[in-house]
Amino acid sequence: MNQDNYFEEALKIRNLLEEFKYHHGIHRPTILGVREHIFTGSVSSVAWFMSAQETSFVTLSQRLFANLLKIRMHYGHPDVFDKIWFMTRGGLSKASKAINISEDIFAGFNCTLRGGGVTHHEYIQVGKGRDLGLNQISTFEAKISCGSGEQILSRDVYMLGQRLDFFRMLSFFHTTTGYFFNTTVIILSVYVFLWGQLYLALSGVENSVLGNNNNSKKALGAVINQELVIQFGLFSTLPAILESSIETGFLEAIWEFLVMQLQLSTVFYTFSMGTRAHFFGRTILHGGAKYRQTGRNIVVQHTSFVENYRLYSRSHFIKAIEFELILIVYAVYTPSAKITFFYIDMAVTCWLLVFSWIFAPFLFNPSGLDWLNTVNDFDDFMKWIWYRGGVFAKAEQSWETWWYDEQRHLKTTSIRGKLLEIVLNLRFFFFQYGIVYQMGIAGHSKSVSIYLLSWIFIFVAVGTYLTLSYVRYKYGANKHIYVRLAESMVMILGILAIIALREFTAFKYVDIFTSLLALIVTGWGLISIAQVFRPLLRHTGLWECVVSVARFYDILFGVIVMAPVAVLSWMPGFQSMQTRILFNSAFSRGLQISKMATESVHQKNV
Repeated sequence: MNQDNYFEEALKIRNLLEEFKYHHGIHRPTILGVREHIFTGSVSSVAWFMSAQETSFVTLSQRLFANLLKIRMHYGHPDVFDKIWFMTRGGLSKASKAINISEDIFAGFNCTLRGGGVTHHEYIQVGKGRDLGLNQISTFEAKISCGSGEQILSRDVYMLGQRLDFFRMLSFFHTTTGYFFNTTVIILSVYVFLWGQLYLALSGVENSVLGNNNNSKKALGAVINQELVIQFGLFSTLPAILESSIETGFLEAIWEFLVMQLQLSTVFYTFSMGTRAHFFGRTILHGGAKYRQTGRNIVVQHTSFVENYRLYSRSHFIKAIEFELILIVYAVYTPSAKITFFYIDMAVTCWLLVFSWIFAPFLFNPSGLDWLNTVNDFDDFMKWIWYRGGVFAKAEQSWETWWYDEQRHLKTTSIRGKLLEIVLNLRFFFFQYGIVYQMGIAGHSKSVSIYLLSWIFIFVAVGTYLTLSYVRYKYGANKHIYVRLAESMVMILGILAIIALREFTAFKYVDIFTSLLALIVTGWGLISIAQVFRPLLRHTGLWECVVSVARFYDILFGVIVMAPVAVLSWMPGFQSMQTRILFNSAFSRGLQISKMATESVHQKNV
């Protein structure tokens, strides 16, 4: 159960129902809102963060929405409806299970549009259990983000925008759909900022504009550093602190704020921002919102890496790897990065984003930094990648089934959504465009022919892969000698090509790694665009190549994510520190018992 009602609070129900007889403003209320008491905050730090966020929303925010702004809609389970009023005005439910996935708030929309009113009452509260694990919380955030995206596309919000006065309309926007819109804009601003910095570095504009003027560099760093408190999770804790100061006192709220920071609340809220921005943006582009069941059970067991990768690879991991790559390339190719303080001052918030999006699923995962679990998780990940169970395999069992599920939104989207998806993926070719001019073989030339010649290398790499795949498919089962011969020929030709380039051009050995970097990024862009053209490619042999290469990319991404986690798991002390900081004593004892049981089972299997 995620909802409770205390006996002493149940005695106040009669008083609450009497509120239907009195005017709250112009009309009598048709929805009576009550405050919720979130009682699940003591299990772990993640549950506490979620509890604090929900408590501030269902008390402080709802109080303001109802009694001053007059824009409160129906948000919570304990709200009481005037049944006869709603039944004579179309009922509670809406027709579409996709557009109206956030059915609670659409009841409030319907109430407001038809002349009803919504109130909020403080003298009665109902117990509420919230999600306790990071995966449950992320699923819930994904559900409400998709629902908010569908709200923006609905005619209900359009009609409210036409009928509300200017101030109520602004309040309504910034407290409902505008919150998710602003979060998405913040994440998009990070994209624009990092890709803009990469352009300045690779094109030489930054060096030519700033030169060696340290004052200009300091001014630029001061402007960029303003993102620190605006972008990420620090401000997400402020509503919870305000609510705590009202409920328990200012000093207690300050102490809670400090403890929350020590328990990595900024990491959690930054991770949640990524979840909201990803699913809200996807819904705006492609639609396809669906109900996501969270469960809300007490999470004691360890979550495998396969499940974390399925949930967060597209929404967090790949984006974090993209940001990390841009930051590293920027540090290598810009003269400004040589001024260490300038680079730290400029990039600290972006590195915080990368750290949060990669490490949060492991930091807030029971036994997430345990070495034995890390080794077993990687073995399960490789089995999941290579599992071939046919059309009846589930996403939890097979990478290929999951990969096709991740593309489902592209099947139902419009032509406009597909075009926007292609345009967004063109940024990877822009990365290639900037990198190839940094190679020694380019000879500092700025001719566009250098970029066009780089595509020859791309086509040669793709052709080589197709040839080797064909040889393995035709001769791999019985005639291994032909496979080894083909691989040897490719290796010999590659060495001869490097020798020729070294002899007749300005080729440097570091160009090998630079070209591979451009090839990997461009290849991911080609795969992303090929997924949009899946209906045209699926009946050709080229689609099998796309699936095969995409599998190797996910292996690469998984290794990149697992590598720092494996290092932390191998080092002593991190696992015990994580358990003591992030979970309460009873939960920690349960983890120790679970760990001993896991080790016992593993020893028996060995």
